[in-house]
Amino acid sequence: MPSAIRFSGVSRHYGNVKAVDGVDMDIAEGEFFAMLGPSGSGKTTSLRLIAGFEQPTAGDIHIFGHVAQGLPPYKRNVNTVFQDYALFPHLNVRDNVAYGLMVAGQAKAERYRSAERALDMVALGGYGDRKPSALSGGQRQRVALARALVNEPKALLLDEPLGALDLKLREQMQEELKSLQRSLGITFIFVTHDQGEALSMADRVAVFNEGRIVQTGTPEDIYYRPEVPFVADFVGSSNVLPPEIMRDIRGVDAYGALRPEAVRRCDAGHDAWVRNVSFLGASTRVSMQVHGVAMTMLLPRGAEIPAVGSTIQVCWQQDDLHVMSR
Repeated sequence: MPSAIRFSGVSRHYGNVKAVDGVDMDIAEGEFFAMLGPSGSGKTTSLRLIAGFEQPTAGDIHIFGHVAQGLPPYKRNVNTVFQDYALFPHLNVRDNVAYGLMVAGQAKAERYRSAERALDMVALGGYGDRKPSALSGGQRQRVALARALVNEPKALLLDEPLGALDLKLREQMQEELKSLQRSLGITFIFVTHDQGEALSMADRVAVFNEGRIVQTGTPEDIYYRPEVPFVADFVGSSNVLPPEIMRDIRGVDAYGALRPEAVRRCDAGHDAWVRNVSFLGASTRVSMQVHGVAMTMLLPRGAEIPAVGSTIQVCWQQDDLHVMSR
């Protein structure tokens, strides 16, 4: 599949600060690609480099086969949706969506028709006369999406667009965004620090840390087959077992990753001292000390809950203990 976006050794430095440090990245046309990482990891700066709001200190960026360095944002055939929506409060929804077309000199009737089509795409047909203040947070987010889509970009850049929404609405918008991307067939590049958003929507995920990509893969790869301890710990809070423990229980000199839901109580296994028990609704998290290492176990609803301070036996399937490659 052809590349939509390609980074080759891309860096962006601010003095001695390496916000992006030698990133290689290849995003396919029509892919829903997530850039995931903590604050300051380089994901947002990478998005700004794609958008043209920043220029690289070193390396090459290609957008749909064309060299992007030096190109202003309006010549890149990409559009950005921001977390704060950036809607004009004095304009109605239709004029907000059509604003870019107006700046481009498109006739009023034509740009209004385009705005209405874009609003239909995001299920806001008939909302054109309303002001942004009369809309819910989710509706304002959809207006921002429509405004970005009205110019028919080949790639849509989304910078933590769901961060201001409450949990239920955020989950609803995750489903709607994925459905919209499938129907449009264009490239979506989504920046988030929320692993749930990345795993639920993306075709592939790039995990950033300290200005670099530490792993790229499908959501299943990232979750079940982390390559480095940082990914195991950041995505899903896996139990990371150090090499000295792995040598004893698995005979390998490498880090291991074990998901909390893979750990279970058994009659004969590893001694685990229970440090804390936290009720999470659908499950209960048990914090333990096993072989001198802090570990967690997720027990399903209805399971017997151990007492804090007790010693229990825990075990797991051998295949559930993933040996990391780095």
